[in-house]
This record gives sequence, C-alpha cells and structure tokens, in this order.
Amino acid sequence: MTKNALITGITGQDGSYLAELLLEKGYKVFGLRRRTSVPILENIEHIKNEIEFIDGDLLDQGSLIQAVRVSNPDEVYNLAAQSFVGTSWIQPVLTGQSTGIGVTNMLEAVRLTRPEARFYQASSSEMFGKVVETPQKETTPFYPRSPYGVAKLYGHWITVNYRESFDMFACSGILFNHESPRRGVEFVTRKVTDAVARIKLGLQNELRMGNLDAKRDWGFAGDYVKAMWLMLQQDKPDDFVISTGETHTVEELVEIAFGHAGLNWREYVVIDPKFVRPAEVDLLLGDCTKAKDKLGWKLEVGFEELIKMMVDADLKRLR
Repeated sequence: MTKNALITGITGQDGSYLAELLLEKGYKVFGLRRRTSVPILENIEHIKNEIEFIDGDLLDQGSLIQAVRVSNPDEVYNLAAQSFVGTSWIQPVLTGQSTGIGVTNMLEAVRLTRPEARFYQASSSEMFGKVVETPQKETTPFYPRSPYGVAKLYGHWITVNYRESFDMFACSGILFNHESPRRGVEFVTRKVTDAVARIKLGLQNELRMGNLDAKRDWGFAGDYVKAMWLMLQQDKPDDFVISTGETHTVEELVEIAFGHAGLNWREYVVIDPKFVRPAEVDLLLGDCTKAKDKLGWKLEVGFEELIKMMVDADLKRLR
C-alpha cells in the first residue's frame, strides 16, 4: 500500500532531500508551497514532476486544513519556517509567527483532519543556545539566544504538548547544523563555499566574515533527513538529537574550503563587525547516542568531505 507524505518547506534544503528519500521509498509526496511571484524550485527542479504541490501557508490555518484533507497523509513533516538565525533579529515577530505559532497551526490541522497521521517537527540545536552542558542531549536544559531559538523552542514544546494531550504520534528531531550544496547562501557554510568558488573564478576578491572562533557540529543534510523518516517508523513517538558528535570552528571550515580550491584563506578573508551577532552561541556539540541506539541511524558523510562537496558544487554551478 502506497503511503502519503505531506512536507511543508519542500523547496528548502531539507525538504528537497526528504522528498527524494520518500520518493525512492515509493511514497506519494505532497508539498505545501507558499505563493511567490517567481516559483523557487531550484532544489527540487529534478523531481518537481513527481511531487503534488498544494498551495498554503503556515500562517493560514484554513489552507493547512485543506492541505491535510487533500493529501490525506500517513506522515507529515513540518520543515517550513523562517530558518535563518540572523534574520530573526531583524524580523523577530514574523519568525515567532512562522517558526513558532506555525507549528501549532500545522498540528491543529492534523488533529482536526487526520489525527492518526504521524507528525515530525523540525526542532533545532539553537534551542540549547547558551549551553548549560556539553555535549547537548535530549535531557539538556534549553537556553535559546535568538528570536529564532525561542520560536523553535515554542514549536518544540507545543509538539510535546499535542503528543501528551491528544495522544498524537508527534516527534521532534533536535537537529544540529546540517549543510549541503542546497543550503541557502546566507548560511555560513554555503557563504564560504560560494565565495571560495567566486574567488577561484575571479568573480570576487574577498570574503567578509564575523566570528571565526564559533564552534558548530556540522553534518550532511542528506544523512539527517534519514533520521526524520526513521523517527516516524518507530512503535512510539519520541524526540531525538541528530548530530555528528564532533565540533569544528568556522576557521577550520574556511581553511578546508579555501585549501580545496588551492587558495590560502588568509589572503582573502576580512573580519567585519557587521557579521557579529548581538548574542552569539559559542559552542554547539550534540550527543546523538540515543538516535544511533534506538533508530539505528548512522552518519555517512564526514565534515571535510561535506565542505569539499559544497565547494565542488559551487564551482560547477558558477562555471
């Protein structure tokens, strides 16, 4: 029997990798998309004819109820959000509405229309923020340090509440940073690999950066969407930290990316105070033991391999 899946945020990095994975597994995939004057389909161009799109918006409850009705999903993956930490300082209210309240709208649409569907919420390591212990695991207290982190925390707890109050199969994946050639260019990994490619090809002559000492736990998005799917295949709903368990500085990222293109980063990188955030999260490092033990999830792409893959993809695209 074919399973139906509804993905919000299907045109984003994670949505596109998840759609690929589900199509490979024989699912009928429905994607919620917001109307934009120019359709943003770059990440799913190669599979767009296999996806059934439904117009809707996380801020419009009626459109979500209709989307659940039309797709009649066995699984719902809520990946849509205002997903950039930097923007959340400039647009804090919008971030709260889409990244926070939007989750309630989606859960409510599922509860009213198809309560037996399994629900996945994209939580974030940014909820740990100013960390109270390292590494961070499922039981680590949260201390978000941005409007984005606060909104994600609301989405996380409302998912727990719907699970416990309405007996819904609702899970949250607390995903640490995950990257790919499909990452938005405003995110630091892609900002770096895109700049490296441009500098290598003579299209740009410097890269302006903020805090090079910030440490992150970076994995490959293609690996992380497998964990999302695995969470919804379990007997009982639960929350899981998904991470690599290793940490790298932004400086290491820069060094690998420039080195892969045969360049010395020190000749091109300029520190610009404009890119230093009001409140910085210094160290995020996840402990994904539970996901490995209970889900049988494993990592396939390492940090260095990931960065080189991204540089190669940007070089190819810009050539």
